[in-house]
Amino acid sequence: MYLDIFKIGGNVIDDPATLESFLDTFCQCPERKILVHGGGVMATDLARRLAIPVRMHEGRRITDQETLRIAVMVYAGWINKTLVAALTARNCRALGLTGADGKCIISRKRDPRPVDYGLAGDLMPGSINALFIDSLLNEQIIPVFSPVTCSSEGQLLNTNADTIASAVALSLSVKYKVRLRYVFDREGIICPGSEKPLALLSRLQYLELRKKGIIYGGMIPKVENALEALESGIEEVYVGKTSVQL
Repeated sequence: MYLDIFKIGGNVIDDPATLESFLDTFCQCPERKILVHGGGVMATDLARRLAIPVRMHEGRRITDQETLRIAVMVYAGWINKTLVAALTARNCRALGLTGADGKCIISRKRDPRPVDYGLAGDLMPGSINALFIDSLLNEQIIPVFSPVTCSSEGQLLNTNADTIASAVALSLSVKYKVRLRYVFDREGIICPGSEKPLALLSRLQYLELRKKGIIYGGMIPKVENALEALESGIEEVYVGKTSVQL
């Protein structure tokens, strides 16, 4: 049995036409499916409107207490419920979730060494409550995960959405043939001098492209998680635009 896990980010969420196209494609997927979303563009915009400094390191947000409040409001609130409502309008039974809901994703605060990311969450073995998520899938419910998780002490933590998508995929790969799709607003990874995206990307290629600055910023965690998922046995990982063939 196949399970399709889609991850979308701010560049898809913030463009109405792109988002509508993606949601139409997503709802046409005949298999069981999960949606994981980010929304860093909107969180950054709100932080700047509130005069709260935005600090990033290698595509990951450094999260102090004020930034965490923004993350929870934007990710778990506005974006998550907007997506759930849009899926409902398409006759999809969707349920918006953070990691705290049903204890479905328990994380731990990231080690401050060598970079202190603040209230950022890291996932570990056993973080994902696969039985709970599978029970939702068995009820024909589509889980929609925001990038907010929870520690065992009850602390909400900002957690990279690409990492969540990969971890959820791995946790459910025992039962399903999982296809993990990182969807954003470009065709894929395109090298200078080429008009077409790379059909395949090895870890050695990734390290070389990162060294040259071709893969940078938010693409770093996306590609790292994609490669780790493949190396851990995920059936298929796709990185590219919304117009994927299902």
